[in-house]
Amino acid sequence: MNGKQLKNSILQWAIQGKLVQQDPNDEPASVLLEHIREEKAKLVKEKKIKKDKNESIIYRGDDNSYYEKFIATGEVKCIDEEIPFEIPNGWEWERVGNIFFVTKLAGFEYTKFFTKEAISAFNPIPIVRAQNVRMGFFEENKNEAISEMLSNQLKRSALNKKCLLMTFIGAGIGDTCIFPAERKNHLAPNVAKIEPLDDSIFLDYAVFALMSPCGQRGVNAIKKSTAQPSLSMETIRKLLIPIPPFKEQKCISLKLSEVLPLVEKYSKVQKVQNQINDEINILLSKSILQEAIRGKLVPQIAEEGTADKLLAEIHKEKERLVKEGKLKKAILTDSVIYKGDDNKYYEQVGKKCLDITEQIPFETPKNWVWTRLSHIANIYTGNSISETEKKSKFTDVIGRYYIGTKDVDFNNRIIYDNGIAIPKQYEPDFRLAPNNSILMCIEGGSAGRKIAILNQDVCFGNKLCCFSPFVGIGKYMYYYLQSPSFFELFNLNKTGIIGGVSIAKVKEILIPLPPIKEQQRIVAQIEKLFEQLR
Repeated sequence: MNGKQLKNSILQWAIQGKLVQQDPNDEPASVLLEHIREEKAKLVKEKKIKKDKNESIIYRGDDNSYYEKFIATGEVKCIDEEIPFEIPNGWEWERVGNIFFVTKLAGFEYTKFFTKEAISAFNPIPIVRAQNVRMGFFEENKNEAISEMLSNQLKRSALNKKCLLMTFIGAGIGDTCIFPAERKNHLAPNVAKIEPLDDSIFLDYAVFALMSPCGQRGVNAIKKSTAQPSLSMETIRKLLIPIPPFKEQKCISLKLSEVLPLVEKYSKVQKVQNQINDEINILLSKSILQEAIRGKLVPQIAEEGTADKLLAEIHKEKERLVKEGKLKKAILTDSVIYKGDDNKYYEQVGKKCLDITEQIPFETPKNWVWTRLSHIANIYTGNSISETEKKSKFTDVIGRYYIGTKDVDFNNRIIYDNGIAIPKQYEPDFRLAPNNSILMCIEGGSAGRKIAILNQDVCFGNKLCCFSPFVGIGKYMYYYLQSPSFFELFNLNKTGIIGGVSIAKVKEILIPLPPIKEQQRIVAQIEKLFEQLR
């Protein structure tokens, strides 16, 4: 259980009456609710608040069902479906609007009167926006304020005593905290004031109830299903919360105030531990890959032959593709890398023989060979699309998926259904990356870090490089391209302000090549070990 889950569990236990023991001698919640109704009637009579047309009384009938009686009309309806759980004796279910005054800065007030400025002697009243209301705590606005005169003019949305605040529109919808009333503030749009009608409800308990999974489920259930989810004041008023006796409210709040900071500490420690575990897993993954490409992950088997044989098969396949007109003849110009009697590495290119010992990063088993990436795979970049073309021709159309850099994530996954596709009539204008080939970003901040294997044919962007192996060695190459050794070689070839590697340089990067059967065993072992790390 993580910190958030533990916190939610404790809050839920609290509002279900499972965190502290009930005292049968406590005055039941029904008495304090009756007191609130009397105080509410008094405030209406004094014209301090308007009469609540939806005021109601919730009670349990002799049949153990829950009923709601609306005072204005006398209507009674069963609300069993709204009651999320049973509560202890002495507790009551109640609507927020029956025990709190709920309001906001009205839209017409905002457009007609509301003018915000920087905090100053002339504008001393900070305004409260959605970003100032965090789940469980309040952050005063240090930058925006209104005048005292304007705040007094808009009295209903002024904040001058302790109350609850709730974000009712935007990303933090449902976030609730206590306004501490250390100094006067004023509501801006998007935040509701939930002000107690008297002192019968302990605010700390109320905010915990609204923060609980039950409270948040209530909020989520009444969100308007629009492009931007929102709550109306009426829907906030209809929220149900369980009300314990006043003394128990205090006991619950005290216990939560003791326990939740410990949960927060646990959460932080857990976060650090998770980060450490993630870092360890990354290091272990890199170590596995490095051992694999050095020939140390699985034993060599003499009967599996040598990589020289594999290179011969690859050359034969390239000859076939050239003959069929699928590749240019230049692809057949391979070099041969070998180790001389002097233990130095040489590369034979036509009649030239070059000493490349300094380019070889490590020793490999005797049945392996070093070769260039371009000798074992067809390597090429994709095609760019202007934003104008993308919108006019390739958005929300039927065609082959078009994959850009943003569609390859750092977890080796590809987002295919991104809204961009290439219709059949435009396919000849685009390069195709075939199924089972590898895509890797070679330009920008994610160069060499975003890499994935395709599970279907796609068109792709110009900042991506396609590695299409000539023989079925894609999986081994895929893991090699993620290894620390490759990443080091890749970074050595980076140029430019934004950082990138040219396709010509990518093709020249060296790869240690095992026999095909050993590659298969290496891949199987890598995936087995990676599964154990998950």
